[in-house]
Amino acid sequence: MKTQYDVLIVGGGFYGLYIAEHFALLGFSVVLCEQEKDLMTRASYVNQARVHNGYHYPRSVLTALRSRISFPRFAQEFDDCIDTSFDKYYMIGKILGKVTAQQFQAFCKRIGSPCERAPERIQKLTNPKLIEDSYLTTEWAFDSVILKKLMLKRVENANVTLLTGTTVKKITAFKESLIVQVQQQEGLMQEFQVKQVFNCSYSSINQLNQHSSLAVIPLKHEMTEMCLVDVPDEVKGNAFTIMCGPFFSVMPFPSSPYYSFSHVRYTPHYEWYDQHTKLTPDMQQSLLTEHKQSAWSKMRQDAMRYLPILGACDYQKSLWEIKTVLPASEVDDSRPILFKQDYHLKGYHCIMGGKIDNVYDVITLISNRGLDQHES
Repeated sequence: MKTQYDVLIVGGGFYGLYIAEHFALLGFSVVLCEQEKDLMTRASYVNQARVHNGYHYPRSVLTALRSRISFPRFAQEFDDCIDTSFDKYYMIGKILGKVTAQQFQAFCKRIGSPCERAPERIQKLTNPKLIEDSYLTTEWAFDSVILKKLMLKRVENANVTLLTGTTVKKITAFKESLIVQVQQQEGLMQEFQVKQVFNCSYSSINQLNQHSSLAVIPLKHEMTEMCLVDVPDEVKGNAFTIMCGPFFSVMPFPSSPYYSFSHVRYTPHYEWYDQHTKLTPDMQQSLLTEHKQSAWSKMRQDAMRYLPILGACDYQKSLWEIKTVLPASEVDDSRPILFKQDYHLKGYHCIMGGKIDNVYDVITLISNRGLDQHES
């Protein structure tokens, strides 16, 4: 096997695949390593599959604007995996809410996202004591299974070398390049010599940093549960997000016949932090081995206070994943990009985005910093 490449990508989620293709199309030799046996099986699949159009972030106008700009671009580029078959409604809660209906309307106007008052048939589904108002918006969902097939075809056409079942163990500097030690699931160890490494392993970013004797990046992790449910006929063809505060969201999950159901209070089961020199023990193993007790009954009980019809949802199963965000996101619910260029090693970069459409901002950063320019 070839052992020298221009670029090595750690992580075969959507970000890793997209960045790998970007470099390959520019003429770089690229190898991508994914520790799972398949691609896009973790956080790229276990999420609410929402293509954000800004509405979700009234407390972070910058995040909202970036989503508003990226929304049409992502929808056009990945048209084959976009589900537009439902109407999306945002509902403004009264109690514990952090925005009012008037503020939400003004916010939508400011960022340029379509917003109109929901029809009476939708208003009648809500509990007026707890919902101030409801709005029809423009927001869609993506099918992650179809998206994976599209990206797999794209990276193969771009001649990216894909190594699944392969864990990147350690990175060290060597002259003007980097030596990357990897281990295949069969136990075989191998080394690659590369010019640049992009660590796109999301919740595992610090595992590689620590194994490479590099400082831990402060990150917050949550063990999360996404419920998949059958919805009553009155809900089918619609999606609801009750906001902005400790509320919930129910919308189609296109890669299955069900709807996803998440709750700000009950979707996260517990949390932990990676802080500078301290790294929590490998929680990826916990994701696979520990017993998990669903919080669906609590989600359902709370949701039906706002939308009584949701009490008729039929629970099917739960998807569990580790969600990772920057601690700064706790303040204003923003989703800034983590971009650590030359992180203690020249050519080693750590990247993480909070939303799928952030990938365009990542590519812009890569280009603006000249990381995708060939050496003269």
